[in-house]
Amino acid sequence: MHTTRNLLLTAGVLLALTGCKSAPAPETSAAPAGPTMETATGPRIYATNEVSGELTVIDATTMKQLEQLKIGTRPRGIHASPDGRTLYIALSGTPIGGPGVDESTLPPSDHSKDGIGVFDVAQNKLVRILPGGSDPENFDLSKDGKKIYISNEDESAVSILDIDTGKIDVTLKMGAQPEGVKTSPDGTFVYVTSEETGTISVLDPVAKKITSTFKVGHRPRNVAFMPDGKTAYINAENDGAVVVVDVTKHKMVKTIALGTPGEVKPMFVLLSPDAKTLYVSTGRGGKVVAIDTTTDKVSGEVAVGKRPWGIALSPDAKTLYTANGPSNDVSAVDLATLTVKAKAPAGGSPWGLAVLP
Repeated sequence: MHTTRNLLLTAGVLLALTGCKSAPAPETSAAPAGPTMETATGPRIYATNEVSGELTVIDATTMKQLEQLKIGTRPRGIHASPDGRTLYIALSGTPIGGPGVDESTLPPSDHSKDGIGVFDVAQNKLVRILPGGSDPENFDLSKDGKKIYISNEDESAVSILDIDTGKIDVTLKMGAQPEGVKTSPDGTFVYVTSEETGTISVLDPVAKKITSTFKVGHRPRNVAFMPDGKTAYINAENDGAVVVVDVTKHKMVKTIALGTPGEVKPMFVLLSPDAKTLYVSTGRGGKVVAIDTTTDKVSGEVAVGKRPWGIALSPDAKTLYTANGPSNDVSAVDLATLTVKAKAPAGGSPWGLAVLP
């Protein structure tokens, strides 16, 4: 009896102390949901990832990753259609080689995987693959958006693709290891770089022939034309420099040194919309260099990450984005201060960038 009475008394005391209801759980504030493809309203960055075969979509406002999409084998060059509704992406079935790789150990190329992927921006998916010739690496579009001029790296050639028919009009032989392709401002000719021979091939897209070839330095990869079409800037990777070309004569007239060759390896060149500044990614140098085009002198630089390759500008031209291959990320550079303000994760070895509003 005493035991039972004592237990009841103890229980009553506990109830009096704690109350009849359980104590409420402490309030927690839910973490705000990140942006999604449906909720993100700002510009979007699209990065091709050469090793993982993916397309990364990044919200440029928050620098948060929105999507990681399997897109095909070895995606590299990426460019938007004139209306911004379509992204074209170079896909290649040729295995990745490069410095330090014994290419005799690589598997054979699978050319069934070569092509130009057509990505519908509204649907957020790849809708078809157009022929791109052998091992397409990079390309540019005609001014009306109806033709694509494609560098075929392993075939030392450039191809002209008709988008409407989905057929290659012609493939023309040129210097070895072509990469960069740039249509002139008036659309009457196209410059195509040859890494191995250090030359530019001048393509006449109407006559469908190479009309001229000229030297520009060691391992040119990309081209930027001034708006008047009279001057071009072309990187010379192994010279650690950018060369200036007189376009009317198709002749190199000046070299702009960026640093010690081998330590600084210019990869991509891009003009600001007002054409007053040329931005250059420096690969192994880990920086983006700004060049004043009125003086052709370096005006600033910023460290952005490991081996920056492709670069692109925000729609308002206030931010520059860099694809940093070995660190698998994309940096956002505030151009007013030349400082990195944010980074976003990408896929395996980002290569090319496109930015859409």
